[in-house]
Amino acid sequence: MKSRIKSNPKMIYEQEDDVLNIWLSRKPIDYAEQTGDVIVHFTKKSEAVYIEVLDASRLLKDFGKTLPVNLKQDWLSTPTASIAHRIK
Repeated sequence: MKSRIKSNPKMIYEQEDDVLNIWLSRKPIDYAEQTGDVIVHFTKKSEAVYIEVLDASRLLKDFGKTLPVNLKQDWLSTPTASIAHRIK
């Protein structure tokens, strides 16, 4: 399945619900597919528009175990809150 990811996605972490929301574009959503704790929303042309990561803290904790030490320190020092962040 083809999908393009924009260079400036927006990300919001909802601490109360432990959900990470990632917007890749503003195109209309037609359908969604779920694999485990990840839901990806697509356009009619199968372009990824929006990603929801459920139980995000567990997933990010597991992901953090695989990061090199220097990246982990840089990544973990960035504050996460219920505000929009730009992914670089």
